[in-house]
Amino acid sequence: MFKTVDRLMEFIQHAGLSARQFDLSIGASNGYTLRMKKNNASIGSDVIETIISTYPQLNLIWLITGEGEMLKPDPEILKTGELPLSEQKRLEKIIEAKIKERHEKELKELLNEVTAEIEKRNKKSGD
Repeated sequence: MFKTVDRLMEFIQHAGLSARQFDLSIGASNGYTLRMKKNNASIGSDVIETIISTYPQLNLIWLITGEGEMLKPDPEILKTGELPLSEQKRLEKIIEAKIKERHEKELKELLNEVTAEIEKRNKKSGD
């Protein structure tokens, strides 16, 4: 029996995204989707809400129950089998912003660590 996480992985593949790109696009931690899949875990309603707001073309009924079609009827998506170019660009911008946000956070943390180490060394050499 397929679970929501299995259908989500199917959608991610259909959208042409990696699990990492998808995680970033919904603001989840890196590796979230793959962990859920590996552990055969349930996806929380808060995450599902974020997924649906980020990917409005995704059919919520299909995601949760497996009934119906994966995508809501959209002639462009149904015709090409891919996300429209405008949607792809929108997702790329979201992903780029999330990556930039995470890099900035990591750089700030690194700067704080280096500053603390310098202060620690200065304190020791001053003793």
